[in-house]
Amino acid sequence: MKFVQNTQLKRVAIATAASLGLLLGANVFAADAKPLTVSVIYGPQKPQAKIWFRFKEIIDKKLPGQFDIKVVTDGALGGEKETTEGIRLGSIQGALSTLANLTTWVPEGALFDMPFMFRDANHINTVMNGPIGDEFKQLYAAQGFKVLGYIIYGSREVISKEPIKVPADVKGKKMRVLQSPLHIDLWSSLGANPTPVPITEAYNALQTGVVDYMDMTKSGYQALKLFEVVPYMTETNHIWALGAMYLGEDYWNNLTPEQQEVFQQAADEAIPYFNDLAASEQDASLQKAVASGATAIKPDIKAWQNAMAPFWEEYAGKVGGMDRITAIVETK
Repeated sequence: MKFVQNTQLKRVAIATAASLGLLLGANVFAADAKPLTVSVIYGPQKPQAKIWFRFKEIIDKKLPGQFDIKVVTDGALGGEKETTEGIRLGSIQGALSTLANLTTWVPEGALFDMPFMFRDANHINTVMNGPIGDEFKQLYAAQGFKVLGYIIYGSREVISKEPIKVPADVKGKKMRVLQSPLHIDLWSSLGANPTPVPITEAYNALQTGVVDYMDMTKSGYQALKLFEVVPYMTETNHIWALGAMYLGEDYWNNLTPEQQEVFQQAADEAIPYFNDLAASEQDASLQKAVASGATAIKPDIKAWQNAMAPFWEEYAGKVGGMDRITAIVETK
């Protein structure tokens, strides 16, 4: 009887030791994995989160066990500006940011907010994947940001009560604008009467005639049901919201060359995935608005660009000079 009990005790001891060994092994493995915390200000179902899930999937497959990537969604680590500060401090290692947000550190990036400069998403990709994009990567790196690549959130369109096809159509009209000097000066230069109105009051302002038209993304147009009071959308794409997928520069520099190569490969695959998701979201929103009675208009963008000449000249000195704007516009 005692022999049986001793045998059972030995078996329990061996099983316990084996379990502890597995746990210790797991803890050592976890300790060896380099942490990478990513901050996302939107929910897990939005393209802004899905890009990082795709990135993580690739890293985990190609560099198994080397990284502990945590994607923190819903703005739990702060808004866009707080996240960028976290990247600089090292408390956050990865994020997306609009280039407009990064102008706090790289003011030259205001160049990409210039209106009617980009023709379409293909034009943007050609510019940002070329010498100009590479030049700005160096400027961002100098401020502590390793830009893995550029993303496209979408563009702003003109929405109105009556069709707007050419720049002359806005002359004398009252426009709801963002409370931004650039936006106010832009539409003033075309002869419109800019009127700052909070977005929460835009529907009523358009309905009652306080303003005649405004600009808005396709998703915002549909989500706020603005098509009910301004049924025309002119796809001007006049200002594109560009962004960056980036890591902290110090974090990047502490990776091995092999890890850096895989990280860049992961970003190169995740970025087009994001751009496709974001574009599909915008297109789906416009389709819903059209199905609800909206009318989409495709204008002659060249006519709008020509009308921007005085505005470009006025702002050129603030964004690196007219040569830089022209270089982007003329990129094929």
